[in-house]
Amino acid sequence: MDKVIKLSMIAMTLTMVVACATTSDVENLQSQVNALAASVKQSSADAAIAQTTAADAAVKAEAADVAANRAEKSCKVANRKLKKKHKRSMLN
Repeated sequence: MDKVIKLSMIAMTLTMVVACATTSDVENLQSQVNALAASVKQSSADAAIAQTTAADAAVKAEAADVAANRAEKSCKVANRKLKKKHKRSMLN
């Protein structure tokens, strides 16, 4: 994004030197630079929001993984108990 601003400034300078830019040309170019700066600021804000959302999602995914592992262990324990009961019932 900084490259865009730098390139805009270079373009503005070249326009003034080479083409004898008029005041309206400079004002137009300045308004474009200002628009680009606003766009960069908005993009940075959007990126920060996206980063926060991704971090929240990672925390929730980790919690879901822990819960799934706990459920898997409970399931294995329950299956072992059922197999023991089934074996006992078959012996009786």
